[in-house]
Amino acid sequence: MTERGASPEDPWVKVEYAYSDNSLDPDDEDSDYHQESYKESYKDRRRRAHTQAEQKRRDAIKRGYDDLQTIVPTCQQQDFSIGSQKLSKAIVLQKTIDYIQFLHKEKKKQEEEVSTLRKDVMALKIMKVNYEQIVKAHQDNPHEGEDQVSDQVKFNVFQGIMDSLFQSFNASISMASFQELSACVFSWIEEHCKPQTLREIVISVLHQLKNQLY
Repeated sequence: MTERGASPEDPWVKVEYAYSDNSLDPDDEDSDYHQESYKESYKDRRRRAHTQAEQKRRDAIKRGYDDLQTIVPTCQQQDFSIGSQKLSKAIVLQKTIDYIQFLHKEKKKQEEEVSTLRKDVMALKIMKVNYEQIVKAHQDNPHEGEDQVSDQVKFNVFQGIMDSLFQSFNASISMASFQELSACVFSWIEEHCKPQTLREIVISVLHQLKNQLY
């Protein structure tokens, strides 16, 4: 019996070709599966990266608030209104703002104190120059002033100085209230009791007395 050749017309061959030409290729299914898995993996990576970035941001903010509570003294003080509860972010920020404003006021106060001290130093320098001039004048003319003046002359000098000061005092001081009186006194002292101003008053009084005596 002769073996039949496998020709294209053979029905068995057609069936085999049909199975071999099936559109559901296993390789194509694997390709689609891997592509879909890659897409999902990419989305997962993006979601994970976003979550990590958001967590870092939250951690940085939390560290910032923790640092503020450590640095700002008022955040460490016990607030009986909230008991032992942890300070909220709003309270931490408000306490920080209040503390910064307090520091600004303290800075301004210190600057004013420094300015006052500088004025005092300047006044002391003026007084030092005046005393040096007096000493030098005495050294240049050792016999000058040997004639003693009477107590009446001393009193007249003192009275002339006080009269001049009282005139400015009386013109500057308000008696509307004790608070206003206190403010006016300090203002008068700063304005009319400066070393240079007192020196000018003394020179004027001595000049007038000299004209009276001679």
